Amino acid sequence: MKKKAVFLDRDGTLIVDKVYLNDPAQIEYLPGVFEALRLLRDAGYIFCLATNQSGVARGLVQLENLHKIHGIIAADFHGHGVEFAGFYYAPYPVESNHPMRKPNSGMLDAGAVDHGIDLSQSWMIGDRMSDVEAGTRAGAGTILLSGTESPEAFAWAPPDHVADGLLDAAKWIIARGPR
Repeated sequence: MKKKAVFLDRDGTLIVDKVYLNDPAQIEYLPGVFEALRLLRDAGYIFCLATNQSGVARGLVQLENLHKIHGIIAADFHGHGVEFAGFYYAPYPVESNHPMRKPNSGMLDAGAVDHGIDLSQSWMIGDRMSDVEAGTRAGAGTILLSGTESPEAFAWAPPDHVADGLLDAAKWIIARGPR
């Protein structure tokens, strides 16, 4: 039986966007993220992180530090009773249009294959319309976190929901029921 998942952007969704975070000591979680993922975990979802990291290609983020940052995030969520099935990142330049780079669906597609995920029963949550478009292209539901970008400014399909933070998004998914 295929699993349902929530794919999560990293910067601006789980942690404060420090713009090319390279120092693991600067990880700062956004309000409600641990509670949000516990609620979704209890509703039967597994989690994958899907993050564009063009800072690697630009030489602003060291790959070793990126792995350390993801290791710390995994450990911190584990300490709150939440496990991540996978961490996916696209270390490609913005202009590359690499299949793994959002708005393309490569990271979600890879997660679906790696973890037996039914994308039609899954969600992509992020603070940018490229997150929403990646979810749409993968066939997942989409939630845009308010405050960074407006759906009206893009020619892409709008999100299924606009939420005021991850906890609001989690509560909306649970109240909505199965996709």
